[in-house]
Amino acid sequence: MGNLIKVLGKDLENCPHFFLDFENAQPTEAETAVWNQVSAVLEEAHGILAELQSYNGAGQEIREAIQNPGDLQLQEKAWNAVCPLVAKLKRFYEFSLRLENALRSLLEALTSPPYAPMQHLEREQALAKQFAEILHFTLSFDELKMTNPAIQNDFSYYRRTISRNRLNNQQLEAENEVNNEMANRMSLFYAEATPMLKTLSNATTKFVSENKTLPIEDTTDCLSTMACVCRVMLETPEYRCRFTNTDTMLFCMRVMVGVIILYDHVHPVGAFAKTSKIDMKGCIKVLKEQPSNSVEGLLNALRYTTRHLNDDSTSKQIRALLQ
Repeated sequence: MGNLIKVLGKDLENCPHFFLDFENAQPTEAETAVWNQVSAVLEEAHGILAELQSYNGAGQEIREAIQNPGDLQLQEKAWNAVCPLVAKLKRFYEFSLRLENALRSLLEALTSPPYAPMQHLEREQALAKQFAEILHFTLSFDELKMTNPAIQNDFSYYRRTISRNRLNNQQLEAENEVNNEMANRMSLFYAEATPMLKTLSNATTKFVSENKTLPIEDTTDCLSTMACVCRVMLETPEYRCRFTNTDTMLFCMRVMVGVIILYDHVHPVGAFAKTSKIDMKGCIKVLKEQPSNSVEGLLNALRYTTRHLNDDSTSKQIRALLQ
């Protein structure tokens, strides 16, 4: 089975348990075409996160311009500060579209007949690893975005300035890069608390709805199996000790939370129902055993970006765990 090793002695009643080597999986010949396509997108991910992490905004320049509406020099200073930032925000948004296409390619590969999702994860470990990397990036991006109000402030100022100048029949050069249609789409994207996660959730839901001949269970079983993979690796010391990189623990936690949220958005009854193939109590327990500063953002993602947490079918015990 290569690097994908069955974990024995676990309760296999609700979902299978595997150990997947997220650190070292390499593509087989059959995986290469999809792997190369997705790899080209993932190569940009680190740079996107670095740019977002260093995003300071133009708050000071905007405040000065608003407080002194008659000072043209301050208006120009604010505008010149905001324009390159909006160009950055456009790049982030356009990257989300490429990420959406990459996710679709992976879902097609990991759910296509004749193999079951479990067999796909065993045979195509490098693609499973890329799927995990997309989820890791997504939650990392959204955590940074949620704690940076400058993003929406900058973009709002940009749109107000464009509108004001349009009313005065003035065409600004920056409009050539971010026209009104693009600005509208970006506005909807950044209005989301977790825009990248929303993009993936929508893409997964769309994938299921467009593939009528593919049973929905093939997609949801792929997600629930990934959740089990991560939970078992996190809660089992003999598997945790195989990690050679200290960041792999956080990687596993982010991936686990990401697939739970996707499952909850795609599955008709969600991740929190008794019939769910994801052990939600076990997953939440694993998160709560970690230092709170490293998992609070992930717990908040489960609290606020899932679809079915507040359904009547969710047990009081699970709700209490997330309070």
